Amino acid sequence: MAESAPFAVITVTSRRNFLRTTLTGASAVALHPALPAFGATADSASRRLRFRHTHTNEQLDVVYWRQGGYLQTALTQINELLRDFRTNEIHTIDPALLDLLHQVYIETGSVGEYHIISAYRSPKTNAMLRDRSKSVAKRSLHMEGKAIDIRLTDVPISVVRETALSLKQGGVGYYPKSNFVHLDIGRPRFW
Repeated sequence: MAESAPFAVITVTSRRNFLRTTLTGASAVALHPALPAFGATADSASRRLRFRHTHTNEQLDVVYWRQGGYLQTALTQINELLRDFRTNEIHTIDPALLDLLHQVYIETGSVGEYHIISAYRSPKTNAMLRDRSKSVAKRSLHMEGKAIDIRLTDVPISVVRETALSLKQGGVGYYPKSNFVHLDIGRPRFW
């Protein structure tokens, strides 16, 4: 059996991200034929996530974990995409949150992409949102890179919610009027 060449699946639609990716040596390439289909199994040799940020319209299609390890270039791309879009502050996103997203994707049978409503929030942004709404936590896990507000393009948010609840891996908030689900890797709870 021939050994496959190393690869990364990174598609970034902003000019800044494209230039940064190109200049740092990571290449945007087509999906490698040896890679299992997106979301093939929870224990596959790689984990891939597809994102579109609803506020910036940036996209990212990335293998972030392969053969037992996280890929630093991919994590850097994810950190940038999931930055506080209001202040452009970048923060490390906890890889356990990415694994939770991947598991929800697998369990729901999705073939779509995650729409990101909110991920990392700077303390300044969190305080501003808290002034507007009492539902924003003072010590939000968004400020630690451990929470994300999402929807999947091909799965009803009620199914995303039920799937996340069944995993019992963190907090699950359900916002049907705003059409998103909050996921975090804090203690298991729901609202």
